[in-house]
Amino acid sequence: MDEILHTPKEELSGSTGLLMKLQAGADALRARAQRIQHWADTATAGGGRLISPIHLFAAAAVIGVAAVVGTVYTPSYVVELDGVALGTVRDPQVFEQVVDRVESRATSILGYDYTIDGDVSYSFALTERDALTATAEFETYLFDQIGEVMKSYVLTVDGQVIGAAQDRETLTSVLDQVKAAYVDENTISSEFTSAVYITHEYTSSDTNQDTASMLAALTANTNGQTTYEVQQGDTFMQIALDNGMTVSEMEALNPDVDINMIYIGQLLNVKEEIPFLSVKTVDNVTYTESIACPVTEVEDSTMYQGETKVLEEGVPGEQIVNANISYLNGVEQEREVLSTQVTREATNKVIAVGTKERPSWLPTGSFIWPVYGNITSYFGYRSIFGSYSYHGGIDIAASYGTSIAAADGGTVVFAGRATGSMWSYGNLVIVDHGNGKQTYYGHCSSVLVSAGDKVYQGQAIARVGSTGRSTGNHCHFEVKINGTSVNPLSYLP
Repeated sequence: MDEILHTPKEELSGSTGLLMKLQAGADALRARAQRIQHWADTATAGGGRLISPIHLFAAAAVIGVAAVVGTVYTPSYVVELDGVALGTVRDPQVFEQVVDRVESRATSILGYDYTIDGDVSYSFALTERDALTATAEFETYLFDQIGEVMKSYVLTVDGQVIGAAQDRETLTSVLDQVKAAYVDENTISSEFTSAVYITHEYTSSDTNQDTASMLAALTANTNGQTTYEVQQGDTFMQIALDNGMTVSEMEALNPDVDINMIYIGQLLNVKEEIPFLSVKTVDNVTYTESIACPVTEVEDSTMYQGETKVLEEGVPGEQIVNANISYLNGVEQEREVLSTQVTREATNKVIAVGTKERPSWLPTGSFIWPVYGNITSYFGYRSIFGSYSYHGGIDIAASYGTSIAAADGGTVVFAGRATGSMWSYGNLVIVDHGNGKQTYYGHCSSVLVSAGDKVYQGQAIARVGSTGRSTGNHCHFEVKINGTSVNPLSYLP
């Protein structure tokens, strides 16, 4: 741009001479006005003679001309680009700075160095002070000459350009469609969680102007991450499948987790799909809510400590609730109860609680490890003895003769050599823990209890061996709920 922002020497020298003449004339007018003022003061001092009106008018005219030249007009330059007059500036540098700004902005928009081509010239002029051309007018003209740039309404999200349109309403409509998926008749407010702006500015002419593709970009899902709490009966593989992931993907999100030893209550990282532009809404809703029955406990000496029995169920109450519920992309985040109105009171629920001392063999309701060692085979399908088969428990390796403990208290329902369809267990102990729960301890070298025995949690009931269908010393530990095998690792601490 430097080569086009020059000032012809001849033109400037002529302009400078004219400027000097104007300046000299103004100085002469001001000097004459001062002499007239001095003469007038002398003439009227001390009651001197009166001044002629003609002299007064002459003095006023001289002073007025000086004031007009000095305050109304200012020396300026007419700017021309390729012979087209663009306006006037006080100094050529003003227009040069405009050109620099336009070139810099165009370079930023287009992604490559942009230079304005053309022949710029300046000619001297006298211009009223308030008639100088605003720099914004120069910028608008120069931008309009750039074919690769257009002035339009631009939609950005967190600084990223999504699209452009010739009117603001088009972009507003796209944003309204994004919100519409989460807004209903109960919605009292909706807002975007990102910084969303619609600005009127210059942008590249190839900026996306298709509203359908803008909407698709704003609603496209991106991969985020959230947590899942392991529930009873869960397996690592099933959690991955339920969240639309492969086991490998889930392993990558949980590098420090042993996928074969997850436990109830454990928090696992899972994939979460998040829209590119998230919407937070607040709904004001009124709904009927159940009121839980107050519980009254009655001691019962015929029941063991820790045992309970419902004597009266009670009737839950009801109340009308008005609340503001906050959602993020349709998922509830917070609930603020504004008012409640009870329409039916709840009646008491009466529960008998046992006070009788518990025998040691009563189940505690939770399991401990029957033996400690490496797990050599996990719950589920596996390849063994050259075939693919279902494994109903876990195999815990341990030395021959190591004591095997009852995982919980209960009654021994089988102890001895398994036969028939169960022959593969070898020497087997089965303990019933009540409520449909049973534990199996297989491949034992010997058993230490008999059917009908009451055993307590941690009591030695057998010893590790390799009887039945086994390839080495270990304890096959199996948990059954109502006759169905479940993953023991979901029940062990």
